[in-house]
Amino acid sequence: MSATATSPLPGPGRPGTAPKAGEAQATSGKPVRWKTPVVLSALGLVAFIFFGVMGSAQTARFGISTGGDFFQLPALEVPAMPGGIVLSVLMLGLAAYAVYLKTKDRPAPAWLTITFTVLFVAAFLIWVVGGARTPSISLAGLIAGSVTLAVPLVFGSLSGVLCERVGVVNIAIEGQLLGGAFTAAIVASITQNPFVGLLAAAVAGAAVSMVLAVFSIKYLVNQIIVGVVLNVLVSGVTGFLFSTVMQADKAKFNSPPGLDIVEIPILSGIPILGPILFKQSVVGYLMYVAVLVVWVGLFKTKWGLRVRAVGEHPQAADTMGIKVNATRFWNVTLGGAIAGIGGSFFTLVAIDSFTKEISGGRGFIALAALIFGRWNPIGAFFAALLFGFADNLQSIVTIIGTPVPSQFMAMLPYLVTVLAVAGLVGRSRPPAASGIPYVKG
Repeated sequence: MSATATSPLPGPGRPGTAPKAGEAQATSGKPVRWKTPVVLSALGLVAFIFFGVMGSAQTARFGISTGGDFFQLPALEVPAMPGGIVLSVLMLGLAAYAVYLKTKDRPAPAWLTITFTVLFVAAFLIWVVGGARTPSISLAGLIAGSVTLAVPLVFGSLSGVLCERVGVVNIAIEGQLLGGAFTAAIVASITQNPFVGLLAAAVAGAAVSMVLAVFSIKYLVNQIIVGVVLNVLVSGVTGFLFSTVMQADKAKFNSPPGLDIVEIPILSGIPILGPILFKQSVVGYLMYVAVLVVWVGLFKTKWGLRVRAVGEHPQAADTMGIKVNATRFWNVTLGGAIAGIGGSFFTLVAIDSFTKEISGGRGFIALAALIFGRWNPIGAFFAALLFGFADNLQSIVTIIGTPVPSQFMAMLPYLVTVLAVAGLVGRSRPPAASGIPYVKG
């Protein structure tokens, strides 16, 4: 006697059947939240009131070219109030589209959030400059300065990417930057060679990371606690040596020769892009190389596939013959070396000596850039540029005499950091095994 198996009738929601094209899959995905449409609507309304209706009657002037550019472009002039109104209306239109998508249970696409952010920043910039005593700034200088300030943030965020992609939370980025800055200063001062100092900074960052790796991977100590302790330890050690060694003989131990700015002929004269891409220090050029190499390594190579497998599912990676803890150890060490190079920027490029707490909490901002960039080297790079832009903007607008309180502008970089970490631009999912120690067997 044979049994005849009957197949369930096709239809949406029936098990074992594929939904037809265009059918809603309400049970297959997470519900779309109102957070993004509400936040965009609120920001659009704020922009319309403050940047538009309450905007200045002056004209904001943005210089595009500098005296050394290969060819000159005219300055961009925008009436503050009309410009703010137009941009805020566009933002409200994007917010309305996000609300429409929510009613259809569809999430807002990434391009919508990115476009809204660009428009908001542009409207804010027009509002701030238009209301200043001197309503004119150099747009080229603003962007180039933002990239310069973002250099240590980019290196720090790359360190975090390499560590968290293998499942280790790197809270010690601040200590790695600070250790790299101190070591670069003292070694370059003794040898009178900035390149030796640059190499020493990488070694110092790697050493700090090795301590993190040993305690968190071998001894299974909580990774957050180890990172915080390392930050305090490096801060205390560098502060003590600064007071007892560097200040005792500044000429010998705290007078490092700097890394010169290297200009590529002709290319460095391209308006806006020239100073950013072709007028950098060695550390600045290494930043672009590091972003590209880390991205290609993680997503285009066999090594990167193994690294991501360890961070997502270490048990499965182990069964495939991948040495999970060894991979974690060397990735954390490599991340520390990269952060150490970023720390050398403070003492070999930005200023010509080391001071206590010279990193100024930028390791934590780099950690925010890592989250904002969704654990992707390219995303972390652009997130770091945003934080660098906020940092540079607060310095420039203070100089031109903006009516915005200086206290608000000073907290702008950290406000952007809080908003990013709070997930107002979308929730990020870290690697599944991030922060979870792995015990074989």
